[in-house]
Amino acid sequence: MAASRPTHGCGSGALLDPFGVLLQALLALCTFSVLMIKRCKEPKEERRPWRIWLYDTSKQAIGAIVIHFANIFLSDLTGKDPCSLYLINFILDATLGMLLIWLGVKVVSWVVQRQKYTYLVFGEYGDPPQAAAWVCQCILYVLIMLVEKTLIIFVLLIPSWKKLQQILLSYIPDPQVELVLVMFAVPLIVNTIMLWVVDSLIMRKYKQKDTLDINGSTETPHARSEESQVLLSPDMDFDQSESDQDISGLQGTNQKMKQPSYHVVI
Repeated sequence: MAASRPTHGCGSGALLDPFGVLLQALLALCTFSVLMIKRCKEPKEERRPWRIWLYDTSKQAIGAIVIHFANIFLSDLTGKDPCSLYLINFILDATLGMLLIWLGVKVVSWVVQRQKYTYLVFGEYGDPPQAAAWVCQCILYVLIMLVEKTLIIFVLLIPSWKKLQQILLSYIPDPQVELVLVMFAVPLIVNTIMLWVVDSLIMRKYKQKDTLDINGSTETPHARSEESQVLLSPDMDFDQSESDQDISGLQGTNQKMKQPSYHVVI
């Protein structure tokens, strides 16, 4: 009986059957909750407004959906167990792919800053936030994801991956358990880490905003602190004659005569 049991239990089309779709919907709900928790954990002075947060997280969501369905499409190309091939794709995306995404974001951010393409700076949407900036950044992020997926496909062409696919999930007898493991359990753990890291990577770094735009002028927080200390200093040197004039205008000539005067005694 053990010899007649198929080596791989997940059949063709299992990723898109009703049970597979239910698992994917549950995964999407859980990963969205992770991003909500991350926002609540951010310090209040760095916490993004809801609109900015939605712009940031929606870029990740669209990129993740593109990669997810690309993996499903690639997995269904095989006549054998698609679950194992999906799992290999997912693991590569979470390891080597994560490094490629990080490099892609860094390179693109460097080019954008040098060329001063304001709309393409990740996390910057203008004041007030502009939907056009979000669209441009979203397209750019999806392009980075597509480049990453293309490079991962070339890695999958290495023959040794086929041997790994044959043994990866061969010891799981139940196809439903295999599907839960591949489409929910492993992606939930890995996506939690990936979403947290990528969101921190593409969000606006408020701590690095050293200048404050006040009525068109640029001012550093350090300079503003020094200015406040000067304004509040009790040792300021005022002109005595101007002070007397101000006081006389408010209290009259008699009050002016009572103002203390200072004489040099020799």
